[in-house]
Amino acid sequence: MITFCIWCYDPTHFPIPAEKPGTMRSSLTLVGILWAFLSLVTAVASSTSYFLPYWLFGSQLGKPVSFSTFRRCNYPVRGKERSLIMVEECGRYASFSAIPSLAWQMCTVVTGAGCVLLLLVALAAVLSCCMEELISRMMGRCMGAAQFVGGLLISSGCALYPLGWNSPEIMQTCGNISNQFQLGTCRLGWGYYCAGGGAAAAMLICTWLSCFAVRNTKPVMLVESIMRNTNSYSVELDHCLKL
Repeated sequence: MITFCIWCYDPTHFPIPAEKPGTMRSSLTLVGILWAFLSLVTAVASSTSYFLPYWLFGSQLGKPVSFSTFRRCNYPVRGKERSLIMVEECGRYASFSAIPSLAWQMCTVVTGAGCVLLLLVALAAVLSCCMEELISRMMGRCMGAAQFVGGLLISSGCALYPLGWNSPEIMQTCGNISNQFQLGTCRLGWGYYCAGGGAAAAMLICTWLSCFAVRNTKPVMLVESIMRNTNSYSVELDHCLKL
């Protein structure tokens, strides 16, 4: 009988720390919060510069012209009298094959893949700031490795970009004297530097911070899980005995 009473003792004998309503718990350390913030900044910076046509600036027919890998602003068309006129608007090329050079086509693919990787990691990092145990320490390091790969892909795209400066379309904009790694009368735009800077920050800073971003909370979670299961079983047994 004494054993039975001990077994049916009130479950509050094993107290579990109460969580304040409305509070959000995270497995990230302070370094992890900084990592999540920088991951978001680098991903947004690289992706924005990828979609905006401000990697290269020049002029054609007296009008300013700008390019990225798959978009451009201001382009010439044939007028009614078969003369060239400039249409002042921004848009992407009609098809993938219409991109001026093979180097720019490759740049479009690898840079886009790198931006997707950085955005996915940044999304998971931001969500882990307010969701408990969303990522583990090992997963955080894997996410850092993914950021390194994403930054490497974007950097490769930036390295491929000057290989397309010898295409006829670019030469017309850059005074017909441009060549690979030679801009002629054109100049690099802020979009190119922003993409390269975001990739470098993701590779060097975010990858390093990811190694210290997540705290190891597995022992605490294991104890809490055991206590919750024990209390639940005691409550059910006590209820059945009272029937």
